[in-house]
Amino acid sequence: MEGKINKQLKKVLKKIVKEAHEPLAVADAKLGGVIKEKLNLSCIHSPLVNELMRGIRSQMDGLIPGVEPREMAAMCLGLAHSLSRYRLKFSADKVDTMIVQAISLLDDLDKELNNYIMRCREWYGWHFPELGKIISDNLTYCKCLQKVGDRKNYASATLSELLPEEVEAEVKAAAEISMGTEVSEEDICNILHLCTQVIEISEYRTQLYEYLQNRMMAIAPNVTVMVGELVGARLIAHAGSLLNLAKHAASTVQILGAEKALFRALKSRRDTPKYGLIYHASLVGQTSPKHKGKISRMLAAKTALAIRYDAFGEDSSSAMGVENRAKLEARLRTLEDRGIRKISGTGKALAKAEKYEHKSEVKTYDPSGDSTLPTYSKKRKIEQVDKEDEVVEKKAKKAKVKIKVEEEEEVVEVEEDVVEVVEEQETSVKKKKKKDKKKHIKEEPLSEEEPCTSTAIASPEKKKKKKKKRVNED
Repeated sequence: MEGKINKQLKKVLKKIVKEAHEPLAVADAKLGGVIKEKLNLSCIHSPLVNELMRGIRSQMDGLIPGVEPREMAAMCLGLAHSLSRYRLKFSADKVDTMIVQAISLLDDLDKELNNYIMRCREWYGWHFPELGKIISDNLTYCKCLQKVGDRKNYASATLSELLPEEVEAEVKAAAEISMGTEVSEEDICNILHLCTQVIEISEYRTQLYEYLQNRMMAIAPNVTVMVGELVGARLIAHAGSLLNLAKHAASTVQILGAEKALFRALKSRRDTPKYGLIYHASLVGQTSPKHKGKISRMLAAKTALAIRYDAFGEDSSSAMGVENRAKLEARLRTLEDRGIRKISGTGKALAKAEKYEHKSEVKTYDPSGDSTLPTYSKKRKIEQVDKEDEVVEKKAKKAKVKIKVEEEEEVVEVEEDVVEVVEEQETSVKKKKKKDKKKHIKEEPLSEEEPCTSTAIASPEKKKKKKKKRVNED
């Protein structure tokens, strides 16, 4: 089975090597390769050899003399059983078959339980509709029905083992004034039989869940620590086996179970899904919605490592899974606390929130803003008003005197400037008259300067007159 040569086979083959002139027919190609390497004996493996082996097995009774048919049949059966057990024991593909079957059965049991309980509540609701609203737990509801039965028996029944005192009193009070219809004993018997089925299936489900937990901790302990028993078992069942799951990349593990949404998004060119079966893991469930995508991506990466460690590793401890889960929880804490950190500064210290103190201020209405007119007090004396008027008149007189003095000084300065300009122009005119009048180059500036003299003289005189008038008016 392992492709190795034992001692007995080795002895037989050594005797054959000396006399063999034809290649050796072998049923297992791997075993034939080992024989060729160690004993230098040529081997052949083909479909014809398989047919020859089948014929030898079918004619084993005639080929081996001295063996009874019963013993031969028992030997063949025992050999077949031992070979199948050996293959199941050492085949990595077959170990997780129990997990795949258990999780599939668990899902089927949940569906059947939901159907049965829904049918039971609806059926008994015609007789006692108020009980369904009072007792929300399905298993407790079925146990109460199984113990009491008809609605009339609730007044004398004791339900202290199943319900608290307050709920028990409420049930008894509702039974007396119930709006339900009367049903026959045969109907009650059928309902009670259905309740028995629900209780038995729920008990078997708890037993199956414990079995699944034990198998997952034995086969994939690190995956169990990372995502839990149910999610880990569903991932293995979806991939087919633990080895197939180990071949998947972390991005595939992340969206495993959301294939329809993935292909729909790719076809319509929209955003691809962020999570599949891994969404039901506890780490993703306790995260805020805006961080679920990040945590599912990180969890898928660590889960992919844990799957490979469980599939190919020799160690069966869950130390690696515990360490990686602690890292993810620390990362989740930092993501959740990032929103309440300081924006400025180092950014590492948490923001200090001051204590809230309620300060109530009683505000009164201020009537001063109602009117824009100046307000004077009634007690104001007439003497104060007269004094203020005198002060204003004195200030106005002083300002007028200052203005007059400044204007006189300006007039004197303007007169001196005008006299100087007139003298300069007269001297220039006398010099020009002496020159030759035939030269037009020198005559042109004279014609240009003559209006300038008139304007220069006229303007200061006008200014002088105007300023004198203003002084007289003041």
